[in-house]
Formats: sequence, C-alpha cells, structure tokens
Amino acid sequence: MRGEKQTIEWPLRLRVAFYIAEALDYCNTEGRPLYHDLNAYRVLFDEDGDPRLSCFGLMKNSMDGKSYSTNLAYTPPEYLKNGRVIPESVIYSFGTVLLDLLSGKHIPPSHALDMIRGENLNLLMDSHLEGKFSSEEATQVVGLASQCLQYEPRERPSTKNLVVTLARLQTKSDVPSNVMLRVSKHEEAQSTPQRPLSPLAEACSRMDLTAIHQILVMAHYRDDKETHELSFQEWTQQMRDMLEARKQGDTAFRDKDFKTAIDYYSQFINVNIMVSPTVYARRSLCHLFSDRSDAALLDAMQAQCAHPDWPTAFYMQSVALSKLDMQKDAADMLLEGAALEEKRQRGARAS
Repeated sequence: MRGEKQTIEWPLRLRVAFYIAEALDYCNTEGRPLYHDLNAYRVLFDEDGDPRLSCFGLMKNSMDGKSYSTNLAYTPPEYLKNGRVIPESVIYSFGTVLLDLLSGKHIPPSHALDMIRGENLNLLMDSHLEGKFSSEEATQVVGLASQCLQYEPRERPSTKNLVVTLARLQTKSDVPSNVMLRVSKHEEAQSTPQRPLSPLAEACSRMDLTAIHQILVMAHYRDDKETHELSFQEWTQQMRDMLEARKQGDTAFRDKDFKTAIDYYSQFINVNIMVSPTVYARRSLCHLFSDRSDAALLDAMQAQCAHPDWPTAFYMQSVALSKLDMQKDAADMLLEGAALEEKRQRGARAS
C-alpha cells in the first residue's frame, strides 16, 4: 500500500479512525494510557486488511523517551511546557491522525485549525477522494479533530468518547477491509522480489549488520538533502552544537563505537530543530548491534516518518522485524523497500 500510491476510500478512513480509537481505549482500560508520538505511520494493516495500532509506541511512564515527536509542530502543548506526556497528550496526537485521514497530508494542527475556523472543509479534504465522501460525516470528524486538538488537556474528549463518536460513522461494517483496499484476503506476499536486490536490500535480507554498516557509512547524508534546508538565520549556537553532536555521532558510528554513537545521535535528535532520516537509520543500526531490536524498529519507523518514500527506512524496518521473529512483516517491508527503490531508479533513468 505504501509502495504504490493508492487512495484509501472514505469508509475505510473512518474504519481506521474507529479501530485506532478502540485500540487506545483498550490500552487505557488496561492501565497503559500513554503512547509515544502517535501518528499515521503507527497504523499497520494485517493480512485481512484491518487497521491495527503498532505496539511499539506504548510507554511505561510519562518520562519514557526524551522527545515526544520528530516535529515540534505536532507536539502537544503541555509537553512543550513541562516535558511530560499525559493521557490527554495521546488524544491530541489522535487529532493529528484524524487530520491525516481527512486531508491525506501531514498538516500541522495550527494550519488545520485555521481552516476549520474558516469553515474551509473542501480545502481541508483530500482532493484524491474526488468528492466521494459524506459532508455530514466529514464535518463530524473535523469537529472531533478540533476537540482533540484543544490547547487545554481537560477540554479534550476521552478515549470512550472517541469510540462512541466514531462508531456512529461506521456505515460499511459488513464490507471487509481487504475489499475496500481492493486486495485479495488470501493473497500471499512474495517472499523475495522478482528483480535483483540492491546491495543494501541484499544485506538487509541476510541481516548482515556489518555490510549494512559499511553501506550506510558510504552513503553518508546524500538522502537527507530533500528533508531539510537551513537558512542563514538558523545558524545559532544551538544549531552548531547540534551539528557537532551529529559529527561526533558519525565518528563513533564509523569507528563502530555504537553506544557512543547512540548517545550523540540522541543529543542531535532531542534538540528537535532538524529531522534527519539518516540519523534515525544509523541509530537504528546501532540498536541492532546492541541487541535492542524494538528500539531499532522504532527508529526505522521514525526514519520513514521523516522521509516516507525512502527505501532505506523500509529495509531497516525489515531487519528489525526479522530480529523480532516477525518474518512475514519483514518480508513485506523488504518488498516495499525494493519497490520504492525500483521506482526511484526508473525516475532517475527517465530524467
């Protein structure tokens, strides 16, 4: 689904919102109300096409993880004030997921709220839907998103309220998700791509961490160019310190001092000024060398958040999933990465 552009129809978007709300409510009732950086990339689809919430965002306490989000624009206001995550912070992030489902884009909440206040519903909605949605339902989802994004945590709805509101909008409950996705329920993913794998994909398929390390060192930061562009005004002392941390991390990474590399890369990431998918990919590999596959998967997912069409992010997820004995998911990720890489190569040849 991520490898090929496909518009998800409106009823399935409502189902995604409902299932994720149910998952959050379940976690809340089980005493696990905190979830790290909830966003659209935490939503996975199982073999039946049903949306599922990844377990890798669950937090044990409010101080798990020093940075809540890879982008300050999507961070709950209370986290910016005191650095703590509360259950209502998750509701705020759920509001950003609703915006993604409505618009098909990752719109900063402040921009979306301006559209909502201006009652520009059509401007907010995903143009790829081509008007094939219920304006009444969309208005209800917009209203719910607006409630979730309230500045004061106490003014946001509970997970129970989310479930109740979204349950009323499930108009195609009898239609299986795989039918909405237009994929066969019993269709098995190929275990290996039809075309030869690139050196990185091949190394990831073998879980050859040493070979992956060599390739990432050689690749340097060439794929980060399109993810950030610094102006002269941004060269503050904080920026220089952050880039120095990245430089120290790169040196440790090259020398295979993975613990030190993790420390320096974490300093770089926690400043929250610049998002670098390469740093996430490198820290992911460091975690793999340190036998921390769950942390490696989380970083690989963050790399994908920063650069959604980057094959390396999918390849690194594949390795982490293999280490976690999730072989089918690992094979799927490898295939998606290979498809993206082939698409990129075709584009390069065409130009």
